[in-house]
Amino acid sequence: MGHAAVAYRTGSIALPALLLAGLLTVIGLQTQTFQLPAFGSAMPGPQTVAIAPRPFDYRATGEFIRAGASADGPLVHVEQPAPLEMMKYQVSAADYAQCVADGACRKADKRRRGEGDVPVTGVSYDDATDYAAWLSAKTGQTWRLPTVEEWVFAAGSRAVDHALGIEANAADPAKRWLVAYAREAALGSDGPANPQPLGTFGVNEFGLADLSAVVWEWTQTCASRTTLDAAGTQISHVESCGVRYLEGRHRTPMSTFVRDALGGGCSVGVPPDNLGFRLVREPHWLETLTRGWLPRA
Repeated sequence: MGHAAVAYRTGSIALPALLLAGLLTVIGLQTQTFQLPAFGSAMPGPQTVAIAPRPFDYRATGEFIRAGASADGPLVHVEQPAPLEMMKYQVSAADYAQCVADGACRKADKRRRGEGDVPVTGVSYDDATDYAAWLSAKTGQTWRLPTVEEWVFAAGSRAVDHALGIEANAADPAKRWLVAYAREAALGSDGPANPQPLGTFGVNEFGLADLSAVVWEWTQTCASRTTLDAAGTQISHVESCGVRYLEGRHRTPMSTFVRDALGGGCSVGVPPDNLGFRLVREPHWLETLTRGWLPRA
């Protein structure tokens, strides 16, 4: 009797909710406010990994100036991040070539192509966003670059904290720069520089492959400079979205049009070997709606 009553109450709540969802869908389609996911002839999306929410910490992005000298950014604690769905592998050269064949992407630079089923490299931030737009149109889903925060959340134990743990002297800023250069050189020195077949560097604890290996990954996070006083209180914060951050063996800012870091454009430190990317899939509003309202088994 009790189970029947619970089932009845659950059903009585779910049915009006679904009817309301259907009504909103009809109104949205008529007013062109909403779009339904594409079905039938839509291209299937790439393999993804779903990462459940968990508390985590990450180093704040940007350059921090404290009392006139460079300093490490603060450690940010995130107690309840949103769930995330991310490509298991970096976008491959073959998949990127489909976008090129459709005329929606520029050809990748030829440098360090590698052999076999390798990630695409020699691509800029602009190339990555062009691919995301093409993939979204082809699949009827929404694909985009991750933020730095999302990338670190997904990378888990493969994420690298770029804090140096030393205070700079405003009169001698070169010391901190030299320490950063030496550390980044050490992080990027082991293993082959050429792109390797997808999956070569294994997966992290969530199932994402090839993190922090020979390919640095574009994020959508803008470069920034934050000025603090001696007590650590923020005085100013300026963003420059013509420069975005790459994540990998070390975090580094890069101009959005650069495709080969060794050819210039890297703001600080050791240039990354290869520039590539992977994307995040955003759930459609209808997926989110039904997941929240449908009764769980």
